[in-house]
Amino acid sequence: MDKAGGDQGGAEVKAGGQTLLSRLSASSVRPGWTKVSCPCCVSERVEPLVLVKLGEKVGPETKRWLIKLIGAPQTDGGAGLLAHPGEDASGDLIIVSAPRCTLLRATEELGLCKLYRSGDMEAFSYQDRNNFKDSDNMEEFLTLAERQFIVKYELDGLRAQRDLRIPGLLDIYTLQRRDNIWQKLQSAGVTLDTFPLHNTNKLKDLSEAWYSGNQLAQPLDSVNKYFGSPVAFYFSFLGFYTWSLLPPAILGVCITYFSGEVQKEVAESVSGSQVIGSEDDSAPAISGHMLQAVFSMLWSTIFMELWKRRSASLSYRWGTLHLTERFAEPRPGFHGNLGVNPVTGRVEPLFPDWQRELRMALVSLPVVGLFLGLVVLGMMGFYWAEALVQQLNEDWDNMLTQILLIVPSVLHILFTNMLATVYKTVAQSLTEYENHREESAFQNHLTAKVLVFTFINNFAVLFHIAFYKQDVPLLRKRLASLLIFTQIINQVTEVVIPFLVDRFISAPHRTQREDDPQQDKFRNQSSLPPFPGLFAEYIELLVQFGYLSLFSCVFPLTAVLLLLNNLTEIRSDAYKICKLFRKPFFPPVANMGVWQVAFEVLSFVSVVSNCWLLLLSPRLQQMGQENGMSSSNLLLSAVLVEHVLIIVKVIISIVIPDEPDWIRKKREHIEFSSMQALRQQKLQTEES
Repeated sequence: MDKAGGDQGGAEVKAGGQTLLSRLSASSVRPGWTKVSCPCCVSERVEPLVLVKLGEKVGPETKRWLIKLIGAPQTDGGAGLLAHPGEDASGDLIIVSAPRCTLLRATEELGLCKLYRSGDMEAFSYQDRNNFKDSDNMEEFLTLAERQFIVKYELDGLRAQRDLRIPGLLDIYTLQRRDNIWQKLQSAGVTLDTFPLHNTNKLKDLSEAWYSGNQLAQPLDSVNKYFGSPVAFYFSFLGFYTWSLLPPAILGVCITYFSGEVQKEVAESVSGSQVIGSEDDSAPAISGHMLQAVFSMLWSTIFMELWKRRSASLSYRWGTLHLTERFAEPRPGFHGNLGVNPVTGRVEPLFPDWQRELRMALVSLPVVGLFLGLVVLGMMGFYWAEALVQQLNEDWDNMLTQILLIVPSVLHILFTNMLATVYKTVAQSLTEYENHREESAFQNHLTAKVLVFTFINNFAVLFHIAFYKQDVPLLRKRLASLLIFTQIINQVTEVVIPFLVDRFISAPHRTQREDDPQQDKFRNQSSLPPFPGLFAEYIELLVQFGYLSLFSCVFPLTAVLLLLNNLTEIRSDAYKICKLFRKPFFPPVANMGVWQVAFEVLSFVSVVSNCWLLLLSPRLQQMGQENGMSSSNLLLSAVLVEHVLIIVKVIISIVIPDEPDWIRKKREHIEFSSMQALRQQKLQTEES
């Protein structure tokens, strides 16, 4: 008999003398799981996948209606899922699972690739489902993350087929035709939370293989199965980036070790005192720093090209190489006047593009400009404080003033971090106000807002020091402060504080024993804070990459500090997502998306930055004067070198293909097979 799941449903948990199998997993027991309409989906075991937490004032009548809606076939306006009222039929929990046919149809809609009987990955087709390996066993055919996301996908896609009054609620919450039901229930306070359930045994095994032991390799396939491809891609990129820091770190150590001048610069940068000596000391030494600059420019290009090849291989292995771009239902947060979509012919909310663009021009742009102005204001405050403490140090010259030299940098770092936190919330609200129809458009506009602000917020001071003030010692000191204090602040705010809150505030309220009812264990998961997403993690890596590729020639130990930080970052991030937050929903993805473009843009900007910093070297200027070159000719030479290096970077990106040849052939084969299947499906439809 086919099974609808098995990761947790197969485990019999004792609860008050009765097994969980008989309470939550036996479809023949009432109250219990809703019945399935398809005979092939009938199963002795049902896997609890998602927990829906209801509001305190939701009555039994409303709960019964919601369970019926979740379990109703999709042809009747339901989600086509399985629902269970929990141990208490009148309680505030609903446990949701998915039958085989719903999972398989959603697999085709999402465009996931699965293992075919020939041994190759093929785009899944529901009509050809019997020829795919393990298609009769959902716990083998789909990962746990995919099964749980499909439940969310179906719940978010619920729309009212006609005007409908929700039992137990006031008339103001009446559903209008084509209203998004799940969003309406959230706004009415019927559903408070919807989140995927942890599998305790699988999570324990993953934790031991990931961060609890002494192993260096990450179990990326297990991460993909449990958390989904976005998390797996992030940790794969983090690991790939961390080990790719070894070459520039070794080079930086060698330059520092063999150059007494660089050792002096590093010591002065960390101590905060000014450079004292000849004029040559105030700029990069040509020998070591020039080598570091050229190496960083070429390394960033090779690193990104090799990562794209690795990303393509992982996408094929995880079945996300051929995700479909279809005319999907509007995202749950989209609203507008009900009308007929001229493209799909469906009745849905419509919102004119000109209104969205007007909101972006009159509201979003001014607010973003306001925050960028605050960045400039903070930069001016940093310069004022820097000048003040320098003057105090010159006047008094004691231990206290030596310590005060680093205070402006520390305060400015705190200011930029707090401003970034506030801006992230504002950017989210602005993007919601713009009312984008597709989820991809929403995420792209949100990411663009945050990337622009992040670039200005983190690099404005450095670029101003390098290009306007042309003060290399100050740039070196500022970069050292950022590398040291920012990493400490990030570790404290991202791991230490959440751990302390969880350990001493939240954990005492989540105490549980092995013989506790399974519903109580599910409820304990709801007390965990929601996972904040990977946005901040990618921002941190992007800023790191900027420090290394843009400015490392003035501070050769940049890669060393980043390598040491990231070795702990891998384990701390893994611990954080496994232990400190609820399990998140993540849709399947084929790569890092817009973040990959952001890293490539920084790689090209690094050419301009490094060439300019080398041009500031007094030794280089002295060599130009000795050869009879004027300042303008020296500048033209630097521009020429910059263009040559850009051409070299382009050539490298062309020589190293974005995907291995075997992946390209596999992708083309999948596309051809999909076209053939679609053509055959059309012929069968016409014949019938």
